[in-house]
Amino acid sequence: MPTEAARTGPASGALLLCRAVPGAVAPVARLLREPIQLTRAGDEWSVLVPEGGPWRDGGEPVDRVVTGWATALAVGAPWPVLALWWDADHAGFMLVSGFRRPVGFVWLGSGVPVGEDEAMRTFAARVGLDPVLDVQALDRLAKPDSAADARARLRGLLAVLARVGVWLPSELAPGEPADRLREAAARRPDSFPIAWPGRGEVAERQTADHSRLGPWMPWIGGPRAHVLALAQVAAGVPLLAWGLWRRSGGWVAAGGLLVTHGALALAYGVTHPRD
Repeated sequence: MPTEAARTGPASGALLLCRAVPGAVAPVARLLREPIQLTRAGDEWSVLVPEGGPWRDGGEPVDRVVTGWATALAVGAPWPVLALWWDADHAGFMLVSGFRRPVGFVWLGSGVPVGEDEAMRTFAARVGLDPVLDVQALDRLAKPDSAADARARLRGLLAVLARVGVWLPSELAPGEPADRLREAAARRPDSFPIAWPGRGEVAERQTADHSRLGPWMPWIGGPRAHVLALAQVAAGVPLLAWGLWRRSGGWVAAGGLLVTHGALALAYGVTHPRD
């Protein structure tokens, strides 16, 4: 059996930043079927620290897995999700916001940029950064710099995101292995674990959490409910099929989550018609 170091390097890991408080993120995060530690990352941000089983035990590329998770968390929700990831050879980020096309950037392990400059500007606009000063800082991250490796680039990105309220403690800095990050997150006083509750508990949890799941439970969301439910199913089916074909747990989770919630929304609309 290959070791983690042989598969993805000794320091593979990821962080998922959501622009929402932990209480809003937790009900959706449970449905990713991944052990996660959830804590604050600023007044209006949360950070999910996954165990990383799909890339540690299943050999999937970490970027593919976390992009699928970010899609599952963000599509149909009012908050954007920023996935930060790294392995032995690369590091990068991916921002997912609603049904928009995701935007991201990648660096080689040495820090050499391999993304498009325009991606940084699109990223800045979607997050709400200053179009002049902050974009200049992001542009520097997209230029060659022999003194900055890929992990330093991600830390530089977080420094810019401090302008929109992102704050991560030093022990959750990108570049550490997933297990070490989860241990560090668990020691924080406002942190709590997230786990898949099992099929028998899903409906009960969804009912109990409905007030916090408005974006993801469109049957309580007003006249746009039917349209949003159809959009979730339409987006989820190809993601689920592609994930099964590629045997990618991250994309299977994303597609399955979208299809499940969209189908439940449509069923609810039939059994509980509005006056």
